[in-house]
Amino acid sequence: MTTASPTALIAEDEPLLAQALKAELAAAWPELQIVATAGDGRSAVREALRLLPQVLFFDIRMPGLDGLGAAAELADCWPADEAPMPQLVFVTAYDEYAARAFEAQAIDYVLKPVQPDRLRKTVSRLQQALAARQPAATPALADAALEQTLAQWRQVLGAAGAGAAMATPAPLRMIAASDAGGSTVRMVPIDEVLYFEAADKYLRVLTATHEYLIRTPLKQLLPQLDADTFWQVHRAVVVRSSAIESVHRDEAGKLHLMLRGRAEKIPVSRLYAHLFRAM
Repeated sequence: MTTASPTALIAEDEPLLAQALKAELAAAWPELQIVATAGDGRSAVREALRLLPQVLFFDIRMPGLDGLGAAAELADCWPADEAPMPQLVFVTAYDEYAARAFEAQAIDYVLKPVQPDRLRKTVSRLQQALAARQPAATPALADAALEQTLAQWRQVLGAAGAGAAMATPAPLRMIAASDAGGSTVRMVPIDEVLYFEAADKYLRVLTATHEYLIRTPLKQLLPQLDADTFWQVHRAVVVRSSAIESVHRDEAGKLHLMLRGRAEKIPVSRLYAHLFRAM
C-alpha cells in the first residue's frame, strides 16, 4: 500500500516526550503524517496492524509489552501481502553504551530528549529507504524483499537487545526454579533444559520430564545463555538447538518444531524462520 505522503506511528508512554518527538518530526520531515500515537506496546501493535504505517518510532521501554516485544510481535503478524513491513526506529534513553551498539550496526535510533541533528540523520535514512522501495513484480521478488526487511529487523532487535543488556553476565550453569506448585525451589542444571517459554509473569523452564517456573524475564535471561546452544525461535520461546528433532510447516505456512523428549509443538515466528531454511 502506498500513499501520497509517508505515514508513521509513535509508541511512547510519556505524553510530553511523544509530543516533543512529533513536533521535531514536523520540523525535520513536514510531509510525514503521524497517523497515531500509542502509550504502550500492546496498543502500538493493534494500531500498527490497523493503520499499516510505513515507519514505526518505538520507545524501547514501555509498560506491559515493551518496544522490543511489540516489534517482534509485529514482525510475526504483519500482513506483508497488504503492505511492506515498515521501517523501524527505536527511541531510547540509554547511555553511550547503547548508542555505540546502534551505531556499530548503522541502526536508526532517537535518543531522549530528542536531538534535532540526530533526528535529521534518521529522517534522511528513512526517506532514502522508502524511496528505494519498488513494487515486487513476482511472488519470488516479494518474498526476497520480505526476507531482506526481516533481516534488517533482526539486526535492529539484536542491537537494541545489546543496549538493553548493558553487559553480558556469566553463562548460566544452574537455575534456581520453583516447581509447578510453587512450594519447592530446585536447582535445575542448564544442561537438562530443553526450552524456555515466557508465560504471563513467569518464564517456564521445560526439561524432558519436568516443568519449573522462574520470574526472570526472557530478555534478561538471553544474555546468560550460550547462543550456539539455545536458539530464540519466537519472541516468547528459546529452545536447545540439539534437542530439535524435526521442523514442520502447516497449511498456513507457519513452522513448528518437535523436540526430543517433549510432545508439544513449538511455534517458530517469521523473524526466526531463516534458521530452518536449510531443513
